[in-house]
Amino acid sequence: MKKLLWIVLFFIVLKGHAQSLYFPPVTGTTWDTISPERLGWCDVRIDSLYNYLQSTNTDAFIILKDGKIVLEKYFGTFTADSIHYWASAGKSLTAMMVGIAQQKGLLNINDSVSKYLGVGWSSETPQKEKLITVRNLLTMTSGMDDDPSFPCANDDFSKACLQYKADAGTRWAYHTGAYKKLEEIVSAVSGKTYNGATNDYIEAFTGMNGAWTPNGVYFSKPRDMARYGLLALNKGVWATDTVLRDTAYFRAMTNTSQNFNLSYGYLWWLNGKSSTMIPGSQLVLPTKIIPNAPNDLYCALGKNDQKIYVIPSKNMVVVRVGESAYSADALSPYDTLIWSYINKLNEGCVTTAITERKTETDIKLFPNPATHFISFPGFTEEKNIHYKIISATGEIITEGDTFNHSINVMSLTSGLYYLTIETTDKQVTKQFIKN
Repeated sequence: MKKLLWIVLFFIVLKGHAQSLYFPPVTGTTWDTISPERLGWCDVRIDSLYNYLQSTNTDAFIILKDGKIVLEKYFGTFTADSIHYWASAGKSLTAMMVGIAQQKGLLNINDSVSKYLGVGWSSETPQKEKLITVRNLLTMTSGMDDDPSFPCANDDFSKACLQYKADAGTRWAYHTGAYKKLEEIVSAVSGKTYNGATNDYIEAFTGMNGAWTPNGVYFSKPRDMARYGLLALNKGVWATDTVLRDTAYFRAMTNTSQNFNLSYGYLWWLNGKSSTMIPGSQLVLPTKIIPNAPNDLYCALGKNDQKIYVIPSKNMVVVRVGESAYSADALSPYDTLIWSYINKLNEGCVTTAITERKTETDIKLFPNPATHFISFPGFTEEKNIHYKIISATGEIITEGDTFNHSINVMSLTSGLYYLTIETTDKQVTKQFIKN
């Protein structure tokens, strides 16, 4: 009798959990919504967010709460039916594809890549090449040169451009060319094209409808990104369909995967860690990737500020699609600035208009990283400019006035900082690194 009672309680809890998230139908455009008012979000704060997004080259923006759409906005000529690239945000989709291939018994991530692609898939010696495992590709620890010699580039995946830098597992470096070999592995072990495998493994269960280009970039509508974020929020389960059954793999995918960059899992970026590394640098920064966002957030980030934020503690998914707001890098100050607006959605809800200082987003800090001085030429013609230098944890390190658009940073310790520049009618916050 006691055993039966426990079984009943188990299924009650399971049913309650399953009902906590809404999943839109796999076909059609129906998607339930929640009004922002139910969440206590203010119209003026939403308008402020939308104005900021529009001023920073955003094409589409979606927020899901409990699986339902709270905010959905398209800008300019971009519509719900428009197609956009995911850029490196697509890496997270490949991470789940590899996990599904492993649960099907088609591969083991601890095996050498050479087992699936054959010897000679890179320019390394057979001995060094054999050290590189599938897991090394998932964690960006292949040891291959992320800055290969010209004419190769970071995203080149031809044999000639996959060059030795260090033994596998001895360094973290963001290397898109090495990562793309995962697509070849999944195709090889499944006997399908990568588009075919993606459809069979994920799209058919979730209603996603996208496509990979020959150079390994995924394109879809913004709602497809939201569908994938919802799948990730529910740990690989879509409604009653368990897409990724390997729970151990999912945990590993969304937690620190190596000892170099604590903010990186299996091709997902992780918030709330004590340090991070950024693409193109070996500097370890003592900061979270998004200091003002929830610690349990994990995200898919792509070139020109493609974003899928997954926040389990809030049962939320946030999607941003568009062109670059600040830089082409996957990580940028834009993450922090977007969250400064999201965090205020339910603050001070009043009917009177909120007057906000004009924000400029097109200035450049030079040099960045900086050693002695950091400058911001062309920001304004005004001579007297007030500035603040803020640590990654939000502490004001120093502030003052500058009359030559240049600030001495020699006294700062190495790390990540934010520079806020203020004039009579403008304000901008930019991220910089002190060497």
